[in-house]
Amino acid sequence: MNPSTRLTLAGQQTDRCYNSIVPPIYQTANYRFEAPGVTKGYDYSRSGNPTRRALEETLAELEGGHGAVALTSGMAAIATTLSLFDAGAHFICAHDCYGGTERLFLHFQRQGKLRVSFVDLTRPEALRQALRPDTCAVWVETPSNPLLRIIDLDAVAALTREAGVVLIVDNTFLSPLLQQPLSLGADLVVYSTTKYINGHSDVVGGAVIAGAADWNERVQFTANAMGAIAGPFDCWLVLRGLKTLPLRLRQHEANAHAVAHFLAAHPAVRAVYYPGLPSHPGHAVARRQQRGFGGMVSFAVHGGEAAAHEVLRRTRIFAPAESLGGVESLIEHPATMSHASMRPTQRAAAGITDDLLRLSVGVETEEDLLADLRAALERAPVPAAP
Repeated sequence: MNPSTRLTLAGQQTDRCYNSIVPPIYQTANYRFEAPGVTKGYDYSRSGNPTRRALEETLAELEGGHGAVALTSGMAAIATTLSLFDAGAHFICAHDCYGGTERLFLHFQRQGKLRVSFVDLTRPEALRQALRPDTCAVWVETPSNPLLRIIDLDAVAALTREAGVVLIVDNTFLSPLLQQPLSLGADLVVYSTTKYINGHSDVVGGAVIAGAADWNERVQFTANAMGAIAGPFDCWLVLRGLKTLPLRLRQHEANAHAVAHFLAAHPAVRAVYYPGLPSHPGHAVARRQQRGFGGMVSFAVHGGEAAAHEVLRRTRIFAPAESLGGVESLIEHPATMSHASMRPTQRAAAGITDDLLRLSVGVETEEDLLADLRAALERAPVPAAP
């Protein structure tokens, strides 16, 4: 069944009593036992809830996974995934990951729970050199946040299989409709469902999808033991958002394509980062492993941080806010917003400069978005002609 059709039908089989087309919200903490030790499948909502199960089954099917667990946030999904591994495990993480990811890795490292090496994973040889006998897992973001670097998942998966380590992919920027890391060799896929999967900026959530039965069993056990599971109303909202995901993604990408080309031609813009541009270093790999280029665009302006702040202040449609993937367009300054928690040395190593701005391009009319950016860039510095 085509994913668009599957999403339209998501959750319809949840209601066994009245055949409701829209899945019910089972807003309950516990369930009546039929007899001692006998239930209708649920006993306590931390361990399982029909509304949550409907979302988890939908995500697992879309991803081609064995199972999924829905959690309270993207960071809860990351923390749950890291908790699958024994104390002292060595991780290799993409050097330009989300700031909150770096913060949690370093927090756990200070506590002695794990060790982490940050590596440029766009270079397979760098990964090969970073692998150690005690390496347990490789953590990948592709496209990366905020520079939209593309990591070749086939190449990374070949190295992780050879080394016998786990490959974990944060696929938040694309969703299962535009990229399926499990089919490219990943063992676990992590999401902030707050973003494109929900798509309406009205719920915070996360998910972990496992590619094999043994990993699914471990994820389910760990999520239940830690207790950071998503509530039924949040799961219902995400299910509702998923039904329009194919439509939204098409509009996000069409608008992002137009925005990226506009910015690439603007004299006040120093650089544009969008994998859909043929000039992007990862364009060929993105075409091969993705079904689309997504709705995120980052760009750097001439004039440094002050100029970037001025552009951010002058937009009217692009709201200055963190997060991404909602129907509304957002603009943010990574160095002081989404990646403010990242060490300055790590930001510099990752190429996250003070003149960088990140756009989450929404579903508004293309002409209005371009007009908004044109007006915001009107006073931006333009370098003198050589």
